[in-house]
Amino acid sequence: MQLPRRGFLHLTAGAAALPVASRIAAAEPYPTRPVHLIVGFAAGQSIDIVARLMAQWLSERLGQQFIVENRSGAGGNIAAEAVVRAPADGYTLLVIGANFAINVALYDKLNYNLLRDIVPIGGIYRVIQVMEVNPSFPAATVPEFIDYAKANPGKINFASAGSGSVAHVTGELFKMMTGINMQHVPYRGAPAALTDLLSGQVQVMFDNLPTSIDHVKAGRLRALAVTSTTRWPALPDVPTVADFVPGFETSAWAGFGAPKGTPNEIVDLLNREINAGLADPKIAAKIAAIGGVVLPGSSADFAKFITDETEKWTKVVKFSGARAE
Repeated sequence: MQLPRRGFLHLTAGAAALPVASRIAAAEPYPTRPVHLIVGFAAGQSIDIVARLMAQWLSERLGQQFIVENRSGAGGNIAAEAVVRAPADGYTLLVIGANFAINVALYDKLNYNLLRDIVPIGGIYRVIQVMEVNPSFPAATVPEFIDYAKANPGKINFASAGSGSVAHVTGELFKMMTGINMQHVPYRGAPAALTDLLSGQVQVMFDNLPTSIDHVKAGRLRALAVTSTTRWPALPDVPTVADFVPGFETSAWAGFGAPKGTPNEIVDLLNREINAGLADPKIAAKIAAIGGVVLPGSSADFAKFITDETEKWTKVVKFSGARAE
């Protein structure tokens, strides 16, 4: 049977349109279902707080739930492995923290490669450390501290929240850049370390500013310096370590990442929305309230930041000989 020419043209036109219609149907707007944000630490910590803050923002902006899941253990590696194994579809994201850059060298073997297997989406915030001593310690400045340490090698104990914590590697970086010898005393978390610093059982700590600032302002601890490149507004009279040790800078930080292969369109969308949130005065104020500053930028900016941090902490971990507990 022979079709009329007009009918044949209609059929062929319809057939040609089918692939286009299929592509349009497949390209559904993201997200169409809840997105899971995997945090490698327990609820209530700073990284968890900012993750929940951004989850609420993204939920409101994109019309789907962004659900925070806490999968603590192994310095965040359990969370990272879960995300690396997840489909690269934008529905499982990793809340990346400074610990991941440290873990690259701290662990002899990891089941993932941070720089290869995770696509950086964007930064969220940074938190600086404060170099603080017990008030009974015979040094009131960083130069006096260095002089005392060189005159008493190995006699100063510095506390940290645990081996491989930011407080630990910051102390090791200080040792490496000043040539002094201090003994590391790891604790299970910052509160226990601060308790012994306050009682004089240990002499110095490089703690995240939010957990120590009240002790500093009350005179229970003496702040020698902050680890940012410029003075911190909350402690305007406290100098930076870099004022005396050029090039010294450290911070805890956090941002979002996705499994390798996640479509660029999804990464770009999330990056834009994250940066819009960081530009919102209310969110910036909430981050400031926990002692942080926003860390905006493109996904490429965040990728470079992670790479630089990984290179820095790899050198420090190798210098210190630290290993995961």
